[in-house]
Amino acid sequence: MKKITLILFALIGSYQSFAQKTSTINVDFNKNIGEMYPFWAFFGADEPNYAYMKDGKKLLSELSTLSPVPVYFRAHNLLTSGHDTLTLKWGSTNVYTEDAKGNPIYDWTIVDKIFDTYLQRGIKPVAQFSFMPEVLSTKPQPYEHHWQPGMPYNDIYKGWTYPPKDYKKWANLVYEWVKHSVARYGKAEVETWYWELWNEPNIGYWSGTVQEYCKLYDYTADAAKRALPTIRMGGPETTGPSWNKAADFLNIFLKHCVSDTNYVTGKIGSPLDFISFHAKGAPKIVDGHVQMNMGTQLRDISEGFRIVTSYPTLKNLPIIIGESDPEGCAACGMKTNPQNAYRNGTMYSSYTAASFARKYALADFHKANLLGAVSWSFEFENQPYFYGFRDLATNGIDKPVLNVFRMFGMMSGKRVEVKGNQNYNFTMVRDSSVRGKNADIDALASKDAHSAAVMLWHYHDDDVQAPNANIEVNLKGFPAKQVNFHHYRIDNENSNSYEVWKKMGSPENPTKEQIAILEKAGQLTLLTSPSYVKTQNGELKMTISLPRQGVSLLKFDW
Repeated sequence: MKKITLILFALIGSYQSFAQKTSTINVDFNKNIGEMYPFWAFFGADEPNYAYMKDGKKLLSELSTLSPVPVYFRAHNLLTSGHDTLTLKWGSTNVYTEDAKGNPIYDWTIVDKIFDTYLQRGIKPVAQFSFMPEVLSTKPQPYEHHWQPGMPYNDIYKGWTYPPKDYKKWANLVYEWVKHSVARYGKAEVETWYWELWNEPNIGYWSGTVQEYCKLYDYTADAAKRALPTIRMGGPETTGPSWNKAADFLNIFLKHCVSDTNYVTGKIGSPLDFISFHAKGAPKIVDGHVQMNMGTQLRDISEGFRIVTSYPTLKNLPIIIGESDPEGCAACGMKTNPQNAYRNGTMYSSYTAASFARKYALADFHKANLLGAVSWSFEFENQPYFYGFRDLATNGIDKPVLNVFRMFGMMSGKRVEVKGNQNYNFTMVRDSSVRGKNADIDALASKDAHSAAVMLWHYHDDDVQAPNANIEVNLKGFPAKQVNFHHYRIDNENSNSYEVWKKMGSPENPTKEQIAILEKAGQLTLLTSPSYVKTQNGELKMTISLPRQGVSLLKFDW
C-alpha cells in the first residue's frame, strides 16, 4: 500500500510538473490590433564596399527575396576619402577631392557602384551624408584608422569625424550628390529613399559640438532640398536615448528643427522628414555563459518613442531606429569579446524574434510612427567561418538569425490578438529583461485575406540548456473549413548551419561539398511535411514542443 501511495504521489508530481511547464497561447484571428507593417526590413553595415563584393551581392539578393516590400540598407562611409577596402569598420568612396586651386573634383564611381548593386537587387538606400572627406576636415590628419578586433574602440575616431572647414563646400557636395542621384536613377526612385546626416554624433563619430552638428544639418538639409525639394531628410542617429547625454543631444536637435534659427536661411526651424536614434542591448558573461539584456535595448526604444512623441509637431513623423541590436559592435568577434558568443547560434535568432515583437508593442503603447528598425548586421568579406561577428551570413553561409527574417517575410496583413498564460509582457521585458526561472514563451500573430501566421519563441536571456517548452496553441477565426499548414523551425537541428559546421569538425577551409551542405543547412526548413488540417467552427488546437532558444512559424493558407 505504501509503495502504491508513493507511485501515486510520483505520478501526481509528474503531472503537476508537466502542467506547470505547459504554456498556453490563444490567438484570435478576428481581433486586429494593428498593421503587420514590415519595419524589420532594414539592414546596415559600417563597410559600404562589401555590398558589391561576392558574398555581399549574394546576401543582398537573399535579403531582397525574403521581403514582400523593398528592403532598405543603411551604410556608413559613403563620402569618406580613400579607395574601396576590406578594413573592418571602414569604407571609402573618394567622391570628393580638390585641385591645386581648391576647386572641387567629384567622382561618383564607387558610390554609384554601391547604389547600383542595391537597386539591381531591389534594395533601396538609407543614404547617409558621412563621413567628412579628408580635404574638407578641420583636422584631417591622421585620417584613416587601422582598427582590429580587440583594440580600443576609440582608436577608430580620426580626421573623418571633424566638422568641415568650409560649410558651403560641404553643402555643394550634398547638392551635387543628390542632383547626380536624380540624374542617374530618376526623380521618382530617389524620392523613395531616406537621406540622413552622420552617425551617432553624440559620441566619437562626431568631433564637433551639438551646435555644430545642428549647423551642419541646416546646410545639409537646405542643399538636399534645393537639389530635390521632395527628398526625405532626417536625423540625428544618436545613440540610445535612455543614456542621458544621448537624450540631451536628441532633444537639442529636435528643438533646433522646431524652434531655433536656421543657420542657412535665418528663418525658424529646419526641415525634418523622419527621426532616427539607436537602441542596443548589453550582453555579458555570467557564471561562464552569455547572459543577454534585452531590457536595455527596449528601454532605449521606449525612451526614444517618448521623446519624439512629446513634440506636438513631430509626434507623427516616421521613426527609424537606425541601429537596433543586442549590443554595440558588429565587428567585435566572440574571440576578443566572449560576451558576443550568442551570434552564431539560436540565441541570436530567438532574441530577434522576441525583441522585434516587443518593438511593435512599444510603438503601439507610445503611439509612435515606427517606420524601420535597422539590424546592424550584414556580412564580412574574407573573414574566418563563424568567427562570431554580428552578421547574417559568414562566407556566403546563412546563419540562423537570417531565418527569423525569412519568417517575418511570411507574415502580412493585420497583427492579431495573442493571449495566454505568458510569463512576460512587453513592459516586463523592457523593465526587467528575461531573468529568473521562467522563460519568455510567447507569440506574434498575423492574418491576411488568404493566410495567417503565428511566430512562437522560447527565449531566455541566459544561454543555458533547459527542457523543451510544451505549448498549447489555441487558434480561432479561420474562415475556411480546411487550411494548408506549414511548420517552419529554427533550433539546433533545423535551419542551423552553425550546428552542422560544428559537427563537421569546425573546418576552417570547408570543401566544396561541405560548403554545399552548409548552404543548404542555412536555409529555413520545415519541421514536418506540409499537411491539410480541418478546422472546427473556425478553430484549431495544436500542441508544440519548442526547444529553448527555438523559434517556430506556424503558417496557414486557404
